Amino acid sequence: MTTVVLWLFIVAGTCYGVLCSEDHLRDMDSFISAVEQAEESNPDLSPLALVRRLRRTAGHEDPLTLHFLGASNNISHTHTSVFNTTLFGFFDKAIHHFVTDRGEERGVVLTQDGTTVAIAPMLLGIEVGLKAKLEGTPPLGMFPLTLAKNLGLSFLSLQDFPPAQRLGPDGCWDNVTHPRVFKLSRVPTLATDALVNGGMDGSILGMDLATLAPSEQPGKLSKVLKGYYNHVLEGQDLGVVSSHISPKRREIAQALLGTLDTQRQVMETLYLVWRLENTQWIAKDTGVEKAVRDGMLEFVHRYWDCPPIIPRCQWGAAPYRGSPFPLALPLPFLYIHHTYEPNRPCHSFRQCSRSMRAMQHFHQEDRGWADIGYSFVVGSDGYIYEGRGWHHLGTHTRGQNSYGYGVAFIGNYSSSLPSRHALDLVRQHLAKCAVDAGRLQANFTLHGHRQLVDTSCPGDALYSEIRGWEHFKQPFTGNQLMEKGPMKKTSM
Repeated sequence: MTTVVLWLFIVAGTCYGVLCSEDHLRDMDSFISAVEQAEESNPDLSPLALVRRLRRTAGHEDPLTLHFLGASNNISHTHTSVFNTTLFGFFDKAIHHFVTDRGEERGVVLTQDGTTVAIAPMLLGIEVGLKAKLEGTPPLGMFPLTLAKNLGLSFLSLQDFPPAQRLGPDGCWDNVTHPRVFKLSRVPTLATDALVNGGMDGSILGMDLATLAPSEQPGKLSKVLKGYYNHVLEGQDLGVVSSHISPKRREIAQALLGTLDTQRQVMETLYLVWRLENTQWIAKDTGVEKAVRDGMLEFVHRYWDCPPIIPRCQWGAAPYRGSPFPLALPLPFLYIHHTYEPNRPCHSFRQCSRSMRAMQHFHQEDRGWADIGYSFVVGSDGYIYEGRGWHHLGTHTRGQNSYGYGVAFIGNYSSSLPSRHALDLVRQHLAKCAVDAGRLQANFTLHGHRQLVDTSCPGDALYSEIRGWEHFKQPFTGNQLMEKGPMKKTSM
């Protein structure tokens, strides 16, 4: 039977809440709300049929997508889908990805965990998974459609630039409460952070759907998105959460994709794109394999080895007062703190951002410092928050600020520990990230704040914990000071 798909665009449609404004909010909650409205208007529409209609709305019919998924109107049975003009216009703008000449990235949304995600690759991964589940076949095209194509083309187009400049960047929202404009921090690549986040999310959600038990049917698209993006920790250690949720995207994506020969898969994806687009001559470029190899090494470093860091603009930092003083990298020390106040861990982007602003206000207004004192601050929400950052002198360890980074865990850890997941962000990821990027010396020394300053920081429990970490040492004495820098113990 010939497939018949009838698209009805109702001009006199109802205006729904956040979708009423032409200048709608660009957050995941608004997108999920629009998906729910589409589901309510089309109760018989399957999740696969819905994501195909969303793909068609955004015009994603490129050769690679058609090769793996077929045409978006290729539905196995007749459906009448109703998108009123408001929903159609919302989805068109929400999914269609591009960067304006002013550096504004479109087709991206802010999620509850504070990260920015491109919708298109996320939906492609979900469609691959739903198609595989329906047909009982492997999820062919998952990596090519969600990540490999964007990565490969970005590596190739920027092969004359250092690998670190072939990925990203991240950016800043005009307002994290009512986000409408996302401005990139530098000239974009073809694999911005939002595209990579969306690609990882699409791979995770798509594989979850593709591997459902034979007796289990996929839930509504809105339910899938809510479960992944809107999970509330409520004091849980993120590390013991068994479900797949967005704050764990990097470790889940690494577990799913890390076993693949990703370099080979990116190369195969590029060759397939060139064949489908009849541009095989590009493959004669002798630098392609090196560009992909170097690019994938940078990808692993940036998105899997390094922890996710929330930039200052996202948590609402006030401006630095004066001119920041640059650090001389690589540094020889890493200093561990607890904040003491706030004395409770934070478990969400909103809570952690509020704690960051409170600390910055205290440091600037009460102590008269130029900025929040710490280099980085660790939440219990799965993220590290940028303070002074990698390149600027902090005010965290009196007399030693120019020799090391000050990293603080939000909370009072005199008698209890931060979550295991938060500890691992620093122990296994932040330190390695800093060493691999040439920001910390490979033989760096780790100290607790109390070893250098007359203080109880970082609390008895946390100090006892870090004494067992690699690189922990007692302060140097005598001639050893000449090698690593001053370590005189002083009071604050």
